[in-house]
Amino acid sequence: MIASVFNKTRPFNYVIIGTLLLIAFVSYTFSHSIFKGWQGFLYGTMYFVSIVASCFLVNFISLKNTLTRNDNYAILLFFIFLLFFPSIFKNKNILISNFFLLLSLRRLISLKSMKSTQEKFFDASFWIFLSALFHFWSALYIGLVFISIILHGSRDYKNWLIPVIAFLSVIILFFMFNFMNDNTLLESLLNKAYISFDFTYFENIYQNIALAVFSSIAILFFVSMIMTINATPLNMQSSYKKILFSFLLGVGIYILSADKNNSCLIFCLAPLSIMGANFIENLENKILKEVTLYSLLVIGLFFFIMQL
Repeated sequence: MIASVFNKTRPFNYVIIGTLLLIAFVSYTFSHSIFKGWQGFLYGTMYFVSIVASCFLVNFISLKNTLTRNDNYAILLFFIFLLFFPSIFKNKNILISNFFLLLSLRRLISLKSMKSTQEKFFDASFWIFLSALFHFWSALYIGLVFISIILHGSRDYKNWLIPVIAFLSVIILFFMFNFMNDNTLLESLLNKAYISFDFTYFENIYQNIALAVFSSIAILFFVSMIMTINATPLNMQSSYKKILFSFLLGVGIYILSADKNNSCLIFCLAPLSIMGANFIENLENKILKEVTLYSLLVIGLFFFIMQL
């Protein structure tokens, strides 16, 4: 049932995802008393809008660039993976940082058209460095820009200078706002600019188990894409390689992040959702598709409920 509903892009599918997201978000925030009063309501609305925007941006990237077929599996999987780590719902900096990285990924994936390449390199770099102001180690994503330059324009030396120009642009804007805020922004950024390998942050056993199950699923989807990438059209292989690298960089951000928690895994969710959508599309047995999606949804709901 669920596979047949999301096997095509339908407006009703977006209504389903939006409604389920709202229920999950309200349930978690009320359960943890995160937002209180009118000011809390406004902040909560902002958080929710950023989550919805991220979901639909993942859907746009996958469909616009034909990374998936004409279906909504990617947005469905992104929602399910959010259920694994509901602490994402309360982390403003993580949400904003990830949204900027998705804007960057959108520009880098669209490079396959070979149109306005330098503008896309700049936009992607700019969004990444802007993202780093909210979560410092998301700057690691700049590696994807250089990978894209290697794939699409390594012979033009100007392309290699574009990330530097984008970095200087963000630095200028940052120090302007930092000066207006009495250097508080710089102090806040420097406090997050360190590496932590402390993985003992789990507040309960379900966060630990959710990470273990998520890791197993991620390995399955990642290996599956590696095994099938050579069977894809040549003009699409560079895009899928960028998805693979973006996932690895997302893992790297999680590993290096200060104040580590499961919400840092949000940087892995978009590429993993696209890889998972491809995995499900390649399943020829319809019953197996249904069982796979139902299993993932039930597991996601289980972890979400246990972390309320």
